[in-house]
Amino acid sequence: MIGRLNHVAIAVPDIEAAAAVYRDTLGAEVSAKEEQPDHGVSTVFITLPNTKIELLEPLGDNSPIVKFLEKNPSGGIHHVCYEVDDIIAARDRLVASGARVLGDGEPKIGAHGKPVLLHPKDFLGTLTELEEA
Repeated sequence: MIGRLNHVAIAVPDIEAAAAVYRDTLGAEVSAKEEQPDHGVSTVFITLPNTKIELLEPLGDNSPIVKFLEKNPSGGIHHVCYEVDDIIAARDRLVASGARVLGDGEPKIGAHGKPVLLHPKDFLGTLTELEEA
């Protein structure tokens, strides 16, 4: 059902400093910072030959990653994202097998399409995102 790894998201307290590590130290291609107000984050994408790294920074005090950063003040891996051919079919199959989908279960427009998030307790403690390829 799942396809390739689309990206690994890393929550960071300072997206500019984190982007500089990838750009200046590692020599990676770094996108411009984009605000995602509907999701309460700012994002930067690091393009790698086989996948991407998504940097997430809180956009306001109500950001869903504020609590994550309180527990992990230096930042850390927030979620992994896998591609699927049909996001609705994938969601329905996972729900039928007992997996919990976060929110109302409907794909939401995000930084990279219409993802669905799966509860970390059902996926080895890892917040898992599905994105239609």
